[in-house]
Amino acid sequence: MKLDKKDILRALELITVPGEGQNMVESGAVKNIMIFGDEVEVDIVISNPSLQARKKTEVEILKIIHKEVYEKAKIKINIKVDAPVKPKTNEIKGKPIPGIQNIIAVASGKGGVGKSTVTANLAVTLAKMGFKVGVLDADIYGPSMPIMFDVAQEKPLAVNINGKSKMKPVESYGVKLLSIGFFTQRDQAVIWRGPMASKALNQMIFDAHWGEIDFMLLDLPPGTGDIHLSIMQAMPVTGAVVVSTPQEVALADARKGVAMFQQDSINVPVLGIIENMAYFTPEELPDNKYYIFGKEGAKNLAQDLKVPFLGDIPLVQSIREAGDIGRPAALQDDTVVQLAFEEITKNVVQETVNRNTNIPPTEAIKITTMAGCSAVKKK
Repeated sequence: MKLDKKDILRALELITVPGEGQNMVESGAVKNIMIFGDEVEVDIVISNPSLQARKKTEVEILKIIHKEVYEKAKIKINIKVDAPVKPKTNEIKGKPIPGIQNIIAVASGKGGVGKSTVTANLAVTLAKMGFKVGVLDADIYGPSMPIMFDVAQEKPLAVNINGKSKMKPVESYGVKLLSIGFFTQRDQAVIWRGPMASKALNQMIFDAHWGEIDFMLLDLPPGTGDIHLSIMQAMPVTGAVVVSTPQEVALADARKGVAMFQQDSINVPVLGIIENMAYFTPEELPDNKYYIFGKEGAKNLAQDLKVPFLGDIPLVQSIREAGDIGRPAALQDDTVVQLAFEEITKNVVQETVNRNTNIPPTEAIKITTMAGCSAVKKK
């Protein structure tokens, strides 16, 4: 049988290129067809670089020519991949903040596990140890640091630094603070879309005069969303601490929080997991421990995920009371709570030292947009 180029083209019109709606001829994927007796050589160009797409294209061409043109044809297929140009990145570029040595993100997969309480007590404990400490309240929709540090009525002042006006963080208990709560009324809801929230965060990060800081703690909102990406896009985070209760529901979300930081595209080292509300001990029964939310759930999760366990915090009424009156419980001397936070803070410092010794500095990430979906990668 004499093969004809037109017959082969008609056959190729019956199949489509992977990822494209047009048939193979209309899309321009067929670049050349050569016939030598019963031998056919077809040159194809596709945009999908995956091995699966190349194999699928090759198999479909073989099948359709054998079925529609000549079943004994000897076919050679040359597939070339012409990948599209890399997508443009957005304009915000992550950059280091002068004077800030370590940036620690305090996160939780689930709300209500005490993440902000832990952040506040870590901050004052670090300050008591002699470190210079800052806290950025990145929980745009539920800021709580102004209340926990008893500065809800304060407002950041403007200072002139090298001819530029900068925000001066509010100071309390030796800790420098900035929060969206300083700029809103107590009963005012913040109803912002992602870009507005990200802009506010960038202003508190880069339009503020933080000075020299050994540890900057970021009190992140619950979950794994837009604010988290904006923070990691804006600055190179040294490491992350994940807070959870022992409860199974909280642990499931904490697992997702750890997974977010460990993604190849984000790659922020997880310094460890803290277990809050680990157990309850009544004053009248000081030797008893009641595991209301489960026993050692966060500790077991840390072992499963092969990340450090930084310690546990008991369920004590004074922790809640101290947060409500604006004096973090870790400031109380010689208490179970103070000792718990001192132990946890020492572990955080040690894990930060280990991380800085053994792992290269974290890069800020950049966000690209592809076909309407957000993708994250390292700068």
